[in-house]
Amino acid sequence: MKTLPELFAQNRAWSAARLAADPQFFDRLCEIQRPDYLWIGCSDSRVPANEIVGLDPGEMFVHRNIANIITPGDANALAVVQYAIEALHVRHIIVCGHYGCGGVLAALEGGTSGAVERWLAPLRHLAYEHSAELEAIGDRNERWRRLCEINVREQVRRLQSTDVLSAAQSRGIEIHVHSWIYDLRDGLLRDLAK
Repeated sequence: MKTLPELFAQNRAWSAARLAADPQFFDRLCEIQRPDYLWIGCSDSRVPANEIVGLDPGEMFVHRNIANIITPGDANALAVVQYAIEALHVRHIIVCGHYGCGGVLAALEGGTSGAVERWLAPLRHLAYEHSAELEAIGDRNERWRRLCEINVREQVRRLQSTDVLSAAQSRGIEIHVHSWIYDLRDGLLRDLAK
C-alpha cells in the first residue's frame, strides 16, 4: 500500500518551517490545549477553521461534519460540545456554515443516497419548512445561499436546546453561541446574528 509520500514530504516541510520561525512551537503546542472557542463547521476542505480566523493549532477546538448539522442524537457532536465546555472551559461556540455548501445544495435539490441521504434528512426537512420563502427566490444560487443561512440559524437553535447546554446553564456557566457564515467568494465571515 502506498503511504502518500507527497503528504509526508509536505508535513516535514511544514514542521521545519514552523521550527525555523519558532523553535519552541511544538513544545508549547503540547502544553496549550486551552482554546477559547469551539468551531462547529462543515467538513468542506475549502473552509479551514483555524486558518480563516487567523488562529494557530491549539487555539480553537473544532468539530466538522457535512453541512454543519447538529442533531439531538449525534453523540459525537454532543460529546465534543460537552468536552469543550467541561474540560477545556470554552465559552464561545461558533456554528459556521458557508455559501456554496454541497450538503445544503443536495438537501435543496436531491441526488444523494445512503448515509449521506440519511444525514441530510433534517436539512431537507428544514428546506421543506421554508419552501415558500425559498421558492419565492427566483435565482437558484440566491436560494442556495439563503438556505445556507437558514441552516446555520437552525443549527444554533438546535444546539441551544441540547441537554449539554442546558446542563451548563444550570451550573451557572454562560455559553455564547454565534451564528456565522463564510463566503468562499471573498474569504470573509459574516455574523448572521446582526
